[in-house]
Amino acid sequence: MRKKIVIGNWKMNMTRGETKSLLTIVKESVKDNTVDVAFAVPFTDIETARDVLEDTNIIVGAQNVHTEPRGAYTGEISVEMLKDLGVDCCIVGHSERRKYFGETDEIVNKKAKVLIEANIIPVICVGETLDEREQGIHLDLIRTQVKKALADIESTRAEEVIIAYEPLWAIGTGVTASSEQAEEVCSFIRYIVAEVYGVSISENVRILYVGSVNENNAKELFAMENIDGALVGGASLKPTFIEIINAAKE
Repeated sequence: MRKKIVIGNWKMNMTRGETKSLLTIVKESVKDNTVDVAFAVPFTDIETARDVLEDTNIIVGAQNVHTEPRGAYTGEISVEMLKDLGVDCCIVGHSERRKYFGETDEIVNKKAKVLIEANIIPVICVGETLDEREQGIHLDLIRTQVKKALADIESTRAEEVIIAYEPLWAIGTGVTASSEQAEEVCSFIRYIVAEVYGVSISENVRILYVGSVNENNAKELFAMENIDGALVGGASLKPTFIEIINAAKE
């Protein structure tokens, strides 16, 4: 059985004070390890989050990393900096990074590899636009994204990777893919991982759904065979995020 994981992606939200306040509430309701819980917080909140979540099972993550270990890259953060702060996972290839900051499949692959080398779990996002779905090319696009993201990642490390299916038409829109639509693509992603690494490895890779997940739709999504949790945006900024975590336990 794959252990479910629910990851809060705070994006560019939350001061240190707000971080301390919310995580203090959430950690009181996450006292067991039935489900993995993580928060991908802004760089400025990582240390505060680590302090608040010390001696808990909750994972602290980041939202971005640079491909180079150091150098003249103003405003960027290296993998060693993340490791020094105790980060355990990091999102790569989120649609907002691809759209606003030009992240390509090749960059996503480089970032995933530097994270794995540092023993930080990469959470790789893949997904299609509404136009690509309506054209019927979304599965071909997903295949390309997954295979390029996994290029040259050794099979011995492949099970550490988390893949997050992110239909761009459901990000921040309030529109959620139906559970059947989400399951179709998550199942397809598992099939692609099996093409690359074999069935036994693909059965252990966790695949998440991303896109307007909230306390009302989480239970139905998590009931799908190939959906192993969620990467949650806006709903992770409120104490009701606890309800999404609880839905993953059922």
